[in-house]
Amino acid sequence: MYLGIDIGTSELKALLINAQGDIVATHHAALSVQRPHAHWAEQDPERWWQACGEVLAGLRQQAAAAWSEIRAIGLSGQMHGAVLLDNQGEVLRPCILWNDTRSAAQCAALSAQHPEMMQLSGNMIMPGFTAPKLRWVAEHEPEIFQRINKVLLPKDYLRWRLTGRFVSEPSDAAGTLWLDVAKRDWSDELLAISGLTRTHMPELVEGSAVSATLKAELASQWGISASVSVAGGGGDNAASAVGVGAVNPGDAFISLGTSGVIFVVNDRLLADPQSGVHAFCHALPGRWHQMSVMLSAASCLRWLCNLLSVTESQLMDEMAPLSEEQRRHAPLFLPYLSGERTPHNDPDACGSFFNLRHETPRALLGYAVIEGVAFGLADGLAVLGDAQQLIRQCSLTGGGARSTLWAQLIADVLQLPIVTHPASASGALGAARLAWLADGGAERDVCLKPPVQARYQPDAGRGEVLHQRLHLFRTLYEQQQQARALLTA
Repeated sequence: MYLGIDIGTSELKALLINAQGDIVATHHAALSVQRPHAHWAEQDPERWWQACGEVLAGLRQQAAAAWSEIRAIGLSGQMHGAVLLDNQGEVLRPCILWNDTRSAAQCAALSAQHPEMMQLSGNMIMPGFTAPKLRWVAEHEPEIFQRINKVLLPKDYLRWRLTGRFVSEPSDAAGTLWLDVAKRDWSDELLAISGLTRTHMPELVEGSAVSATLKAELASQWGISASVSVAGGGGDNAASAVGVGAVNPGDAFISLGTSGVIFVVNDRLLADPQSGVHAFCHALPGRWHQMSVMLSAASCLRWLCNLLSVTESQLMDEMAPLSEEQRRHAPLFLPYLSGERTPHNDPDACGSFFNLRHETPRALLGYAVIEGVAFGLADGLAVLGDAQQLIRQCSLTGGGARSTLWAQLIADVLQLPIVTHPASASGALGAARLAWLADGGAERDVCLKPPVQARYQPDAGRGEVLHQRLHLFRTLYEQQQQARALLTA
């Protein structure tokens, strides 16, 4: 048996798979994000550890007979978060998350003072990445910065609690701006820019390699073998790629979770930092990937439903009967509730509706939101360069993948075939597969594409109408930029 644990933004998920790759049990626990100030997003790492205990207890109850047969654990997690530890291993402050944009000024300063950073890291300097967060801490919380002994990413903090070892792997480390992504190793030059050295960093292993062994006291407490190993694992999207079998050049998937991601596998580093496309290591050795990222995706629909006091499934049901004519004249929605990364790198971008009327029903508001997210994905696809030509179809994962309406809409907007898989095809599944690989599994047997649940073929006629609305969507963003410039003049 192999255990995969995934620290998401809104929940911690875990599952068990057997040596045939079948999912035996799944469980999850909710997580919340604290936003004490504008542009801030934080979580308490201790809550991840508590949630991990809750989830493993639930799994053990579900699969009591198989529990003791666990041989390895894999980890997946939200990227970029800055967990800061002192010499005693105490957390110095709440973790600054991937969708925290407070460090915009620090990004501008780094870009001006250290233009070499983008070339060395292969990525644009964005507020979501870890290095600008540390610059912010150094400037605003210098007493904390001086006490930093280790900087860990979320899943690697969990690994430390599980094993007592400070270890990361290239797919997650690539999102810090401290990694030489081509060499898959820390860059002393990039670390020095942040006032750090390798001693502040965890050691690196590949995602499919053994990183450490579970603490004996935890193994005894949980009723599993003391020889259980913990794999390197992967950043959430790289692990999800392993979960959907996106492991060869040209394989692609879209993640429709809190954020929205288009992920394409490469056999070498293809960096274009000026485009805002992320160029990171894959969780598997000798592979890289390109990724466009929008900061708010399914979270936009959750936001609207909270405002309207309606469940997501209820609102989706109300959207289903909307006619083509109604959709053609629906409001437009800019999905920038947390600012935006690809392609705009604009932490001040904000969400907005256009073309509201007294008679606008909430179903059309819901449609505008899911369409706006699809348009944001189209903007990300447009800057993927040559990788666009390699994509023949995209798997769709994340909570939004449960909606047939949304899946078809994305197919029509992107004019790409979309396939969905069983809901458990996630970062947790990829993490479990990486554990299996670390235990000696062969990639050809482990990294299979999961069964297809549904296929969505693009409709050229709807695509033409949507392309016209996409043009208006882009114009509205340009006008928003002009309006914000007037406000700050």
